[in-house]
Amino acid sequence: MLWALGLAFIIGSVFFFSLNKRQRDIVLSRIVPRRRRTSGAFTPPLSPSLEKAEKPAPKERAPTNVPPAIDYKDVFPPSRRAPLETIATNLPPDQKRKLSVSISSPVVSRGSMIPLTSPIEDCISPAFTATELSNEEIEALGDFPDYAELSGVPLPEPCHEFDIKKALPRPYRPFRWSYHQTMSLTKMDTDYWLELENTYVERIAQRQQLYRDHGKNVLQYLPGSELACKELMEMSLQFLCARYPHYFSLSESKTTFINNILHTTTDLKAMHPLFVLLDNIPEDFAVMLRDPDNGFYYFRAGVICSSLGWDVGSKIGMQLHEIHAPIPDYKEKMQFSMDRYFAKLPTDRPIQRGSWGLEIDTPLWTPSWHPHLSLRNTQLPPSELPLSRLHLRVDWQTLRRLPLSGAIIFNFKALFTPIEEFRDEPYIPALCNKVLKEGKGSIMEYKGTWHVEHVVRPVLEEWEREQVEKGVMESGWEVRTLDESPWFPGWEEKWRGRQGF
Repeated sequence: MLWALGLAFIIGSVFFFSLNKRQRDIVLSRIVPRRRRTSGAFTPPLSPSLEKAEKPAPKERAPTNVPPAIDYKDVFPPSRRAPLETIATNLPPDQKRKLSVSISSPVVSRGSMIPLTSPIEDCISPAFTATELSNEEIEALGDFPDYAELSGVPLPEPCHEFDIKKALPRPYRPFRWSYHQTMSLTKMDTDYWLELENTYVERIAQRQQLYRDHGKNVLQYLPGSELACKELMEMSLQFLCARYPHYFSLSESKTTFINNILHTTTDLKAMHPLFVLLDNIPEDFAVMLRDPDNGFYYFRAGVICSSLGWDVGSKIGMQLHEIHAPIPDYKEKMQFSMDRYFAKLPTDRPIQRGSWGLEIDTPLWTPSWHPHLSLRNTQLPPSELPLSRLHLRVDWQTLRRLPLSGAIIFNFKALFTPIEEFRDEPYIPALCNKVLKEGKGSIMEYKGTWHVEHVVRPVLEEWEREQVEKGVMESGWEVRTLDESPWFPGWEEKWRGRQGF
């Protein structure tokens, strides 16, 4: 989810769970014909079936009898009580009276947690989130509190020169060598949590149509996610208003959101927060919530319109390791560290990463039953597969914790770049070709590049020789992850030159 909730931001397997949090696995076999290959997804994983013409109906998770080997019920992220004292000074008197300004941890905070499935308003006071804020304090903070102070993550700098008609995504090239399965996390650039570009209007319309066509397979929320969804929506709108003030604003009462790109206004009190995001932000969001019974994180809400090989209906309710189970080496090399990382992630240390694959055309939403995925099972003749149809797909992902609910948000955006762009990008043809040629078999099969390698690799080799001849790349360069990763030398000049600012 996602990843993340990916990351998300990975089916070969489907897992079920019940309110008592016990789980079971159903292992699905995969058939690999002699002349065809099955392949995984770039975002959480493909299911084995490509034959279904109809979308699957969401199912309730069945109870199981296998308890987790360990739990994290006594492991918490750092408390966010400290900012309350500062925030209280700027609140109206009636809100200030309701807000506790005690920085010290309440004695009952870890023994009176808000249950996973309970709306915050149904809890007996005081009930606390994982970040040690009580339901009473959260109510006192009201709508659109100072999330920069609460989270420790500053708002972005305004980009007054930003032009939505010209804007291009930054040219992400997250290739690494030596290539092995890690999360490859980097610190989030606070100006680029949510990036907009010139496909904005088209993407919003496409996402709205996807919801009309597919409903809960695109957008869904489970009980207990209400606070996190509202908090996510408010933080996202605060970001847009700060970063792009000439395009977005809130009414004085903070009950209406004004979008000057789409020329719309949204009544924030009349719409579920995830629909506000669907209608205004071309980004996918997965909400992961902590179960206080065991300390693990579960996918409890999300709006996902660019998943590859899965959909919200097939993932909702799953625990983190269940989501990522089909990823090669995840259980052996990553599950323990990821569960621990989620348990401890501070609000002031959001991270980003990129996953990538090679794609025919630019399909946005391709769940496991989508016909487009059948293209991954064979290699079309080069005469039917011109280079112009081939694209690098990058899912640029962010993982961050929300300060009030303690939810972890995995958001990601699918970006498509024509392979032809690699030609003048220093070292990129050589680096990409090295991964395609020598990357670990199970990882490359999961990534799903085989179906286009017979066209892409010869071109990359030609461009690599060309770069050596032109002095762009030194002869005999030992392929490695670039210092500029996830970009390349000269990326910013190319990017700004193309978009004009």
